Amino acid sequence: MDVKFEYEYEGQSYFGKIYRPIAKISVKSPKSETWTKVIAIVDTGADFSIFPNHFAYDLRIDLENDCVKSVTSGVGGNQTIFLYKNPIKVLIGSEEKNVPLAFFDNDEVPALIGRLGFIETFDTEFLKTRTVVFRR
Repeated sequence: MDVKFEYEYEGQSYFGKIYRPIAKISVKSPKSETWTKVIAIVDTGADFSIFPNHFAYDLRIDLENDCVKSVTSGVGGNQTIFLYKNPIKVLIGSEEKNVPLAFFDNDEVPALIGRLGFIETFDTEFLKTRTVVFRR
């Protein structure tokens, strides 16, 4: 099973045009049969997948009761995050997976697909044609 996504153009910078490797996935609410579509950056530098705060609301996840509060560090410094206590169902292509997921305490950072439980479960390739490929 190969799932391919084209990079998305983000704009121009001093160094040139910026393209980001993205994936379109769906995430199932653990409290209903509702699936939420998410466009996320495929980020090999992210230890695990982290979504903006509003997705917790969309998925009916209570950050205070359903998650463990933690701190993560990155290029932008330290940020409070909420680690959902159980793996959550994610659909990529036709494959359903249970992955660990966290939420930022704000909506300023885009959704990130990280290594633990997601990227590292595939042979993931970043092609010079600006395509990201997930291979089983």
